[in-house]
Formats: sequence, structure tokens, C-alpha cells
Amino acid sequence: MHQLKDSTILKMNKFPNLKKPSHLLATLFGVGKLPYGPGTWGSLATLIVWYFCNEYIQASVEVLIAIILLALLICYFSTNDHEEKDHKSIVIDEFAGMWLALFLIPDITTAGLAFLLFRLFDIFKPFPISYIDNNMKNAFGVVLDDLIAGLAAGYLTIFLYSFF
Repeated sequence: MHQLKDSTILKMNKFPNLKKPSHLLATLFGVGKLPYGPGTWGSLATLIVWYFCNEYIQASVEVLIAIILLALLICYFSTNDHEEKDHKSIVIDEFAGMWLALFLIPDITTAGLAFLLFRLFDIFKPFPISYIDNNMKNAFGVVLDDLIAGLAAGYLTIFLYSFF
């Protein structure tokens, strides 16, 4: 029993190990290790990457699906290396959720609003985001709550854009 506890502590202390590809990708090349709100830093990194991508990549359903599948796969491997399934350093889920929000917006002028709304949904976790966050303690749940936050942010951005 003592050895099991020691291996658990060792596992927790070494996360994330940026020499491990799944950890490097899960943290968006170390962005998730930045202090004070790694999810916000991960979302901001997504906004910057999205902004500099050409219009085809921004609006590509195939790219969106690839990002979501990659986030699920990376979260699966990286969450197996840590007791806390949604470790604060894992920000690939924010990347997927934020990309989904940006995918839905009508034009680049609304990207800032989508970013702000995504962060609000991701931080405050209204229902059903909170339900998934509290009850799905696996890689799928880690990504799904951010995808729902992305959907909410994207659609609310569209609504506010068309209303004003």
C-alpha cells in the first residue's frame, strides 16, 4: 500500500512532463504551465493561432473535427498520467472549445466577444457544463465541457452580433 501511495505522489509531481509528447501537446507546448489562469492563456493562444490561419483553415469542418479528435486523444493519454483528470495545465481542451466557438462566429470582428464569452462559460460553468465537469471524470468529460462552452459562446456571439 505504501508503495502505491508513493507511485501516485511521484506521478502527480511529474505532471506535466514536457518531454512526453502527450503532455507537451496537452499543455499547448507549455502554455498550460503559465501562472494565473492557464485556461485563459490556452484560449488566448487559440485565438492567436486561429487569427493567423487562413480563411480556409478557420472555416474548415475537417480541421475542426481533427482538433476535437486530437484533443480527445491527447487528453486520454495525458489524464492517464495523473490522478486529477482535469489538471489545470491541460489546455488542449480549451483549444478545442475555443476553436469551436471561433468556427461558429460570423466574421473576425466578433472573435474578441467569442473569446470573452468562452472564458465566462468555461470559468463559471453554468448547466450543463457544470454537470459534465462534475460527473464525467475522464478524457471525454475534460473535452466535452469545453466543447459545450464553445457552442454556447459561439451561438451567443452570433445572437448578440445579429441583435446589435
